[in-house]
Amino acid sequence: MITLEGLTKRYGGTLAVDELTFDVQAGRVTGFLGPNGAGKSTTMRMILGLDHPTRGRALIAGRPYAALRRPLCAVGAMLDARAVHPARSGRTHLVAQARANGIPVRRVDEVLEAVGLAKAARRPAGTYSLGMSGRLGVAGALLGDPPVLVLDEPVNGLDPDGVRWIRRLVRDQAAEGRTVFLSSHLMSEMQLTADHLVVIGRGRLLSDTSMTEFLAAASPASARAVVPDPEERAALVRRLVTADGVSVETSASGELTVEGRTAAEIGDLAHHCRIRLHRLSDVRVSLEQAYMDLTARSVEYTTGGSGTDTTTAAAVPNEGGRP
Repeated sequence: MITLEGLTKRYGGTLAVDELTFDVQAGRVTGFLGPNGAGKSTTMRMILGLDHPTRGRALIAGRPYAALRRPLCAVGAMLDARAVHPARSGRTHLVAQARANGIPVRRVDEVLEAVGLAKAARRPAGTYSLGMSGRLGVAGALLGDPPVLVLDEPVNGLDPDGVRWIRRLVRDQAAEGRTVFLSSHLMSEMQLTADHLVVIGRGRLLSDTSMTEFLAAASPASARAVVPDPEERAALVRRLVTADGVSVETSASGELTVEGRTAAEIGDLAHHCRIRLHRLSDVRVSLEQAYMDLTARSVEYTTGGSGTDTTTAAAVPNEGGRP
């Protein structure tokens, strides 16, 4: 487990991370979200001992990173896929990491095969595409078969097949009981991958909850239903609109959009009234919309408009938490 206790980082007059306290549990994928400048990268760097907190602490299995005897066997990390000497081959880069951590060199070839880089292993890393560099970074994170993974934007540069591969990889790692802490700006992919979300804005914790609870909190009770029989449809609408706080819209195709009731509630009512339904589903906002609504006041870099319109929030510089 990764534990943050009052983690704070100040750079001169800039407060990059402000009293962050949360746990990253084993056995699930925890997504780490926040606008550019929110402090995500700084937080990850403090977890990995690359930056020292001004106050508080970050622990991995109850110990700070600096106290880990064989770090790669305790936590695998990828923060910058391009942080490789360009003249070294991918294999040489991993061999150096393995020897420094007492890992058998045969493990290097295993992870290169696992990430799809076996044929490019002896090419200089400087000739790798961004996607290939990302795969090499993931290989380094997996090298020590660690119980904890910390990955910053691992899908950058990957094609759709590579993105699906990362999704399966991290979910499989979590299913095996590992702790997976993953940051990404691809909201649609995060919605498919993460079980739990930690969201920060301007260095402060905004949310620490399951994906299901995060989306439910952002979605008012709403559902869609298809009632094929016009008379039954009209009867269901009459029953629904008698309740306070319920509104119903009917499309030309006969589909009902009901605000103020869940699919389960509509299904129970239709069953009670012996009304036949062809389709019934809850309406949920996407992770992207829920995230944008939550972080609207925490966006530091915007383009165009007033800065309060979340549809114009954009990533301008690289998010690093530091000025």
